[in-house]
Amino acid sequence: MDPLEKVEIGNQGVEVTRLGLGGAPLSGMVLGDGLYGGTAHDEAGRIIRRAHEIGINYFDTAPLYGSGRSEVRYGTALSSLDRDSYVISTKVGRVLEVYEGGTSAEDSPDNFADHYAVDSWTRDDVLRSIEDSLVRLQTDHVEIVLVHDPDTQPHGEKQAMEEAFPTLVELREQGTIKAIGCGMNEWQMPARFVRSFDIDAVLLAGRYTLLDHDAYDEFLPLCVERDVKIIVGGPYNSGILARDLDGDVTFNYELAPKHLVDQARRLDAVCRRHKVDLKAAALQFVLAHPAVGTVVPGAQSVAELEENFALVGQEIPSDVWAEMKADGLIPGDAPTP
Repeated sequence: MDPLEKVEIGNQGVEVTRLGLGGAPLSGMVLGDGLYGGTAHDEAGRIIRRAHEIGINYFDTAPLYGSGRSEVRYGTALSSLDRDSYVISTKVGRVLEVYEGGTSAEDSPDNFADHYAVDSWTRDDVLRSIEDSLVRLQTDHVEIVLVHDPDTQPHGEKQAMEEAFPTLVELREQGTIKAIGCGMNEWQMPARFVRSFDIDAVLLAGRYTLLDHDAYDEFLPLCVERDVKIIVGGPYNSGILARDLDGDVTFNYELAPKHLVDQARRLDAVCRRHKVDLKAAALQFVLAHPAVGTVVPGAQSVAELEENFALVGQEIPSDVWAEMKADGLIPGDAPTP
């Protein structure tokens, strides 16, 4: 597969490379078992600049990631580059506030320890969130805006339906943004959004992977039918498909249960028999589906970024996929490279 092949998101000329860069690990956050790695400021900048240098043009972020730090780091690293050479997606649904007596971003641009996120999908907060993101990203526009995790609050879906999506539709019609969608860790609510609005993309984290096929039967065919592109987040299921399976690994940001570790080991055994990296199979499996436009794994180092790039291009024998299907490890009719 070619990691630099481009796929159109929406119908306003936004094209993204098949391999993008996820912004959560670049936030300096540490969650659970080092999920976000605590990437240092300088290393985050090197990762972003190297991604652009090797041809990756798609960068995903959100106010939630490091309470603004991920966006600031993207802005710092990308602001000196040709703005037409890259695509940014950010998210709405969390607005950032400063604790009383805390230090604002203006006073300390890469220190967001005094900030906290407030869940809100109202029209006013959607507009405010975008404006704040533009400041942090040091740009006058972003191409893609996604409604972020409205399932975290009981009122989230209602606000998203009644205020957030209509606002984003309006901004797209005005040409202020080019593509809209949502970013979530489940597919059921996004399916309702797809049926209710003319959206362009869904960033789906962890629900269509080599290990988890939950979205395969119903949601992915719906997206193909509606011409909605899937942006795959969490292709390694937060670690289980990317780490040594002899130790503790995470799935869905928590300690992986034994049955999933066993399944991952079976997938890994197939790959090892054919001298294929499990991570390469994980990336290429999701990219083979016609609903999927791009995949945005995070990277905690330049070496990890370059590895992801090489893994997308690694040759995988067809026998790998045939064996996985025969063993019931992936759906028998799943598209494969």
